[in-house]
Parts: sequence; C-alpha cells; structure tokens
Amino acid sequence: MDLSFGGSTVGLIFLGLILLILGIIFFLRSRYRGQDPEVVAGAHSDSSWSLASRNKYPEVNPFRLSKSILLFGVAASLLLTLLAFSWTRFEKEVYIPEGALELDEEIEIEPPRTAEPPPPPPPPPPPVIEEVPEEEIEEEEQPVFEDQTIEEDTEIVEEPPEIEEEAPPPPPPPPPPPKPEVEEIFKIVEQRPRFPGCENEAGDNAAKEKCAQQKMLEFLYKNIKYPAIAKENGIEGSAVISFVVEKDGSITDTRIVRDVSGGCGKEALRVVNMMNNMPQKWTPGKQRGRAVRVQYNLPVKFKLE
Repeated sequence: MDLSFGGSTVGLIFLGLILLILGIIFFLRSRYRGQDPEVVAGAHSDSSWSLASRNKYPEVNPFRLSKSILLFGVAASLLLTLLAFSWTRFEKEVYIPEGALELDEEIEIEPPRTAEPPPPPPPPPPPVIEEVPEEEIEEEEQPVFEDQTIEEDTEIVEEPPEIEEEAPPPPPPPPPPPKPEVEEIFKIVEQRPRFPGCENEAGDNAAKEKCAQQKMLEFLYKNIKYPAIAKENGIEGSAVISFVVEKDGSITDTRIVRDVSGGCGKEALRVVNMMNNMPQKWTPGKQRGRAVRVQYNLPVKFKLE
C-alpha cells in the first residue's frame, strides 16, 4: 500500500494530534478538579486505610489511566512515524503547450560566423610638407672652372675604375601567419544533440531523443515567466532561438532568429542561456562516430492558459 501525503495534509494531521492531546489534558484536569473532597472522604470514612495501601482515594488516582495513556502515546508515535515516511513533496505540474516543438514555417537561418578576417591596416598618413623660412635658405656657391687643357708633354695617368660593392639582397618577407582552423558547424548529423538526463534510459537513440525532448520542454516551461506586457496585451506566438551545441555539450552563440512582441523572445533567450548552468551538459551530436558542433533551432511557444 503506497501512502503519500502532501505538506498541507501532514500539517493538518499534526495540528489535529496536538489539539487532541491538549483536549485530553484539559478534560482530565477538569474531571479531577471537579471532585468534591468532602464527598470523596465521606465515601471512604468507614473503610480502613493503612500505609501499605496504594492510595487513599481510588476515585482521584491519576495512575489508573497510565496504561491507556501509554497506549495512546505509542499510537501517536506510530502515526507520526508513518507521516514522516509518507511525506511527499509533489512537484508543480508544468504546462506545456500542444505542439511546442512544431514550427509553422521553415526558417532560413544564416550559419554563425566562427571567425572573421582581421581588418586591413589603415593607410599611412600623407607626408607633411614643412615650409622652410627664407632666412635658412643658403645661397648656392658659384661653380669654379678649372683649366683642363692637355699639351703634348702632359703625362696621362689612367686611374683604375672603382669597383662598387654590391649590397646584399634584402631578406625575404616573413611568411603570412597561418589561418586559424575553423571547425565546421553541422546542421544535419547522424545523431542529433540531446538534452541531458536520458543517457541511462533503456532503448535506442530514438527513445533517448524522445525522452530528452520531453525533459527539455519541462525545463523550458518550468523556468519561463510569461512577460507581463505580453500577458496584459494577450500576445501569443512562437519565438525561435538558435544556438550551437559544442563538442563538450556547452551552449554557445545563442540568438533570437524569430521574435514575438512583448519581450517573449528575450525571455526565451534567458531560459536557453540557463542551460549552461545545469549540473549536466548536453550530449553532443555525432557524425561518423565523433562529436561535432551542431546548430540547433528551438521554438518556444507562448500561449496563455
């Protein structure tokens, strides 16, 4: 027999037990106090009494009920023990809208940019032309002409030509830095990423994925707080959040790709970011047996109850 009691039921039973004990105490006190001492003494005036007797007046002997009080205490203790073992905390039922994971239309989502090339360096500044004051301009010296006439007895000595030393070639420019390897982000994989909590469930990947989707919906709609502006204006609809499930199961690049007014998209984005604070991470998607990065599009439906 499976007994389970909520907190309010346990509290009411405990309160009733306390009131019952207090009622018994007040009843016994009023009963014994209501006895007239002269009447009790007159009823036993002819009886002999000695120190060997247990009590002088049996009518006002409180120890007559000791066995009944002991049995009542044992029953109360068993009842409290049963309540302690049967106390169950019932989780609040989570309202999940019908068709929560269905998209009304196919959404074209631009794949996230994983790495952008660095911007080109700025062009060098133009040369600054400084004006030289007239006082600093030195006058050019007039050329001096020398007599270079050659006569018959003039000896001509030819000087060997000067050999100019060739400058060493400039060093080659350094090779460009290698481009960072950007891992591909998959949209369709053999094994889709799964919300944590179902890896120990029996069954194949399809059964585990169905279990993971149910747990993900429970997590979403348990933590979502319907925006007050949207609730006051009766706004309903589906917001779509896109994110990337990394190879280690973490969530990155969360963004809103379709929003409804009233702050619903921001609220859905807040709850999706909470997934990184869970004690367990997602099970990453796999392609050809190895973990890969997978883009995940999650619709979050807002519907007033």
